[in-house]
Amino acid sequence: MTDLPPTRASLAADLAALGLREGDTVIVHSSLRAVGWVPGGRVAVVQALLDVLGPAGTLVVPTQTSDNSDPKFWQRPPVPEAWWPVIREQTPAFDPAVSPTRGLSVLVEAVRTWPGAVRSNHPQTSFAAVGAQAAALMATHELDSHLGEGSPLAALERADARVLLLGVGFDVCTTFHLAEYRVPTPKTEYGCAVRTDNGREWVTYTDVATNSDDFAHLGAAYEPTATLRRGRVGKADARLFPVVEAVAFAVDWLRTNRPTG
Repeated sequence: MTDLPPTRASLAADLAALGLREGDTVIVHSSLRAVGWVPGGRVAVVQALLDVLGPAGTLVVPTQTSDNSDPKFWQRPPVPEAWWPVIREQTPAFDPAVSPTRGLSVLVEAVRTWPGAVRSNHPQTSFAAVGAQAAALMATHELDSHLGEGSPLAALERADARVLLLGVGFDVCTTFHLAEYRVPTPKTEYGCAVRTDNGREWVTYTDVATNSDDFAHLGAAYEPTATLRRGRVGKADARLFPVVEAVAFAVDWLRTNRPTG
């Protein structure tokens, strides 16, 4: 007998069995390829998440725009130095309504463009949300706080949100970055195109030099002690855990395991 594909209804049932509840606030990192072929694709997966969360819940995704950045730091791929001034002059200013994401799951674009979605106003590390708390969670995103205290990540922590890793590992767990702002972490220079009262401008600023290279190891240490639910959603391995707990563990782990010199 041929296995049937996951559907909106079966995915909602899987999410509920995992522990996602009506009224939850959840930040999702996903691979739809891992979930498997679904009738309706990304739209059906978002619908399944919203079916479980209900009208009182809130769905959040990262909507990063890493291409709006200083080309002198680009490595994948690098570009000729002669191009740098042109890129700085011509890159469109970030627009929450239209700037597409880069290098993220197709689910992200589905949520970003969902009716009623609210997006934070950061030119490089924005988030988007749909649901009851969307506007409140997205209201503050300071330019020099990519993923720190002045970002939606801190708002998610205050809202007692949870993280859903759907077919992906801890290496892409954006929530861990909040911990980097609470331990000694080097800063670096950033540049991007923004819209100001004077029109489009290229701005530079400094912020924490975030680094996810060791997040898989961090997650492997966190999981055995975590308040974590693990199961299958469609064909994907899924983990559900609290933001507050994950950040607190990450702070202690980074202090012990990352060099500070």
